[in-house]
Amino acid sequence: MQTSATGGIQGTQGQQTTTGKDAYDSLDVSQFIKLLVTEMQNQDPLNPMDNSKILEQISQIKAIATNNKLNQSLDSLQLQQNVSAANGMLDRVISGLTDKSAWITGKVDKVSIADGAIKLHIGQETVSMKNVSEIQPEGTPIVPPTGN
Repeated sequence: MQTSATGGIQGTQGQQTTTGKDAYDSLDVSQFIKLLVTEMQNQDPLNPMDNSKILEQISQIKAIATNNKLNQSLDSLQLQQNVSAANGMLDRVISGLTDKSAWITGKVDKVSIADGAIKLHIGQETVSMKNVSEIQPEGTPIVPPTGN
């Protein structure tokens, strides 16, 4: 993003990067303030920026900060809910794909978190929550799958 001598911000707002993320997602409040200050310093003295535009940009700064805080809170809440759901699977028999893409059926011994993802442990194997295909009722004996 470049700041022109007339104070306008030139950029590609709304365009996607090759990774599929919005380029403005990584822009934090301090960078936004630096952009605003640079814009004000480089504005045309004969055609200064309108006060309403400055207030609009300040409100955008506040919106970014609020959205960041809300996203952090929602991420934390989602992780807590996932941990609670995984905790309910302790000592339950599940079936699913391991992290090594092998089919497994067994009792969940332990729950862990790796890179924000919940992992269920069956012996030495780990199964991501998203790869669980079946949860047996409590007290169900472990019956290994039969091969054809």
